[in-house]
Amino acid sequence: MNSTHPAEIPDQLWQQAQTLVQQGWAGNLQEIVTEALRRYLESHQPVLTETFIQDDVEWGLHGEQLS
Repeated sequence: MNSTHPAEIPDQLWQQAQTLVQQGWAGNLQEIVTEALRRYLESHQPVLTETFIQDDVEWGLHGEQLS
């Protein structure tokens, strides 16, 4: 099932997306928006985000300093 939702997209991003479609890298703008949203959601899952935060805190408290 698909649904339509209005969104404001900065002009520069919209133009870059249109260029990708014109160059044949994507079939249409909807493909780009859908793929971008899917990738964002995959990389920002709550469990994953919490793990990264915990790792950062642990490193901050006990990690070695980089030279």
